[in-house]
Formats: sequence, structure tokens, C-alpha cells
Amino acid sequence: MCLSSPKYNVDIVMCINTTSSMGCFLDTVKFNALRFYSDLKEVFKTKGKNVDQLRVKVIDFKDYNADGIDGMHETEFFYIPEQEDELKKYVNTLVSRGGENSLNNGLEALSLAMNSEWTTGGDKRRHIIIIWTDASAHPLESSLTKNSFYPSGMPTDFNELTDWWEDEQSGKMNQSAKRLLIFAPDATPWTEIGLNFGHTIYFPAKAGDGLSDVDYQTILSSISAPI
Repeated sequence: MCLSSPKYNVDIVMCINTTSSMGCFLDTVKFNALRFYSDLKEVFKTKGKNVDQLRVKVIDFKDYNADGIDGMHETEFFYIPEQEDELKKYVNTLVSRGGENSLNNGLEALSLAMNSEWTTGGDKRRHIIIIWTDASAHPLESSLTKNSFYPSGMPTDFNELTDWWEDEQSGKMNQSAKRLLIFAPDATPWTEIGLNFGHTIYFPAKAGDGLSDVDYQTILSSISAPI
């Protein structure tokens, strides 16, 4: 008797820095963001794994201290391929502006991504967060960014954020399903996350720099592989 391949429900949350420092790099990031989910689905297919449901969400972030209400925007999950045009339309509206120094609220974007309404269906699941940024991030305990627009329920410091990611009892993400991809400079806090967070692939490069085909395929393969 032939056994059918397991059906995967895959959620992808893309966290994209859209401050002015991203400049022309943002166009490359947008291109990579829009091809990632189709490439991932193809890799699953070549490994005999069926993607039964694919959803993609975007979190574009800046700096609450400099940009106020525009410090961060979060979409709902788009169902792919049914809402692919809506996703593309949103991503293509992203422009680089705002921010006032080399810091932004990337850690808050990561925290918000962890708190997404992740899929619980399917035979198996993948919960994927991708971060694209060209800069360091404000410490979570920094008081400078905590104005009236700052989101509630954020972790108070890096240790609590680590617990959100690593603690089986935290309930933030499915431990066997989660994957974190970081495309960021070799700087705080991304280096620390890359070294210490489990199920994480850290590519220390300036946002917008292209990956070699070998690197890119390795990343896709690692996401689709079991832990």
C-alpha cells in the first residue's frame, strides 16, 4: 500500500526594515521577499512534501522614536496563491524613509512576528520568520522608543525575548515547526541571536546583498528539513 505524503501548512512572516538607510537595497529585498515563498514551495515539492496551505504576512518596521505611528505596520496573513496579487501590491508600496540614526525597532518586529496567529492545521507545519535589515536595533529595555505608539505586550529585555523563542512552555511558536532567517549586518543584536537562538540561520551581510545560489538553496533545504 502506498502512503500519501504528509500535508504541510506553512506560514511565513517577513520583517522588513523600511527606514531611509535601506535606500536602493530595499528593492532587492522586496524582490527576494516575493520570490521566497514560491521557491520554498518548489523545494518542498522536490522532497516529496506537499504544501497544502501557504500563508505570508509582512511586518515593515522603522523607529518608533523617530517615526511615531509609522514605527511599524503589520498585515494579516495572505493566503497564497489566492491572495498573491494583494501581497505583491502591499510589498510594492514599501519605500525607504524615516528613521534618524543607525538603530530601529527590529527586535519589536521580531517579537510581533513571534506572536502571530500561527497555523495549527495540516499533518505538519512550518512557522518561518525572515528578517531583512541593514542596521542594529534598539535594546528592548530602551526608554527612548517607548512613546504612546509603542506596542503593548513586548518582552522587557533580550533575556525575555530569548525565552519567547526557546521556551517550550511559552506558547509563542511551535518548537518543531519554527525557523528564523536573519539577513543583517554583523552587529548587535543580530550576531547574538544568530549564535544563540536555536533553529536559526543567520546570514551576516548588508541588507540587499545577494546570496549565492548555493547559499540560497542551502537555506531553503534547511527550512524544509526535519529537526
